[in-house]
Amino acid sequence: MARAPLSLTSKAPLPPPTITPLRHQRSPITTVRVSATAVTTTAMPDHHPTLEISGGAVDRFLPAFKSLHLPYKPFPIVGWNRHIETIFAAFFRKVPHVRYRRECLRTKDAGTIALDWASDDHRSLPADAPILILLPGLTGGSQDSYVKHMLVKARSKGWRVVVFNSRGCGDSPVTTPQLQSASFPGDTCHVVDHVSSRYPKANIYAAGWSLGGNILVNYLGRKANNCALTGAVSLCNPFDLVIADENLRKGFNNIYDRALREALCRIFTKHAPLFEDIEDKYNVQVGLNPQTVREYDEAITRVALGFKSVDDYYSNSCSCHVIQHVRIPLLCIQAANDPIAPIEGTPREDIKGNPNCMLIVTPQGGHLGWVAGDEAPFGAPWTDNVVMDFLEHLQKDAPKPQENSSNAEDVQQGSEDLHQAKV
Repeated sequence: MARAPLSLTSKAPLPPPTITPLRHQRSPITTVRVSATAVTTTAMPDHHPTLEISGGAVDRFLPAFKSLHLPYKPFPIVGWNRHIETIFAAFFRKVPHVRYRRECLRTKDAGTIALDWASDDHRSLPADAPILILLPGLTGGSQDSYVKHMLVKARSKGWRVVVFNSRGCGDSPVTTPQLQSASFPGDTCHVVDHVSSRYPKANIYAAGWSLGGNILVNYLGRKANNCALTGAVSLCNPFDLVIADENLRKGFNNIYDRALREALCRIFTKHAPLFEDIEDKYNVQVGLNPQTVREYDEAITRVALGFKSVDDYYSNSCSCHVIQHVRIPLLCIQAANDPIAPIEGTPREDIKGNPNCMLIVTPQGGHLGWVAGDEAPFGAPWTDNVVMDFLEHLQKDAPKPQENSSNAEDVQQGSEDLHQAKV
């Protein structure tokens, strides 16, 4: 989420909301004690009742997590109100120091994608080190605090990490009239294929937040039969963009709509000349000064993608429609009180019906918040350890990928135009 001129002290803190803990309905794991005279069965909870855990893959993945038997404890005051938590995490969470090495990929439509690799990983890590691709949220990029915290956590485990900055995000160059969108899996395919060709001996995983999570799940569902990823994680995914759009324009949520709208406007303003020659298609003036995110998407985003209306764009970009088709291990983490990705948009039944998916819902967390755990309030989100537990569990049992080329260097050089720069 982009920064906006907000202040936590402008208003008195809101009272803590009343939240009913969500309980996972799966039968508890049991242990059987056998003695010479009797057999007794003792129920053992598989996770703490403050967490809702469900999904078709629960039995496969639940043993991977080291801390889900503990209660979810939001940090006092900050974590008791969803708006305070969301704003606090965006403005006051520490930003780890990370050096990047930028690589720009040229796409088939002459567009440009910016990949930010953690600096020096190409020298210090072996060729078969697992790789994690990070997909930030709407207008987000490699400089965001939640992205850097996840990167630092993964690197501490020996993972190679790269941030996928969508078109126009993370100060990436824009070479065509196409910016970030929720319904454009082509760029994700290009990135995954490029990374897999560059490191053919490594297993590749991905994690996406917010709109980045929606983009990731769309890719997984639409490319189910040809997906090069070994596993994935979706966090605070809006899933149903029709519901999210309606929710974003209600009450206090207007402040998030304003912040996102201003971030979209800043990106578009820098690249408006690319759109001016085809102004009969795009409403450039509205794009320069939209009143809402919806108005921007109507003027710019849906036109670039060829949708007839913004409602058509939203309804056809919902990852909730394709999650049933996902064929690789997928962990979804949502907050029950998320003001931007409303929990009612989460496709619980489809997740339960997919043997590859698992859902964790925390009672608090806000949006991109999760100010809880040992590092709260200024450190890494509560979710980072959970994500790494899941990914390391997958990596432990994952088979090594088969190399598609006998010479990975030739594949890399022949991919497409590459440009590198230190960031």
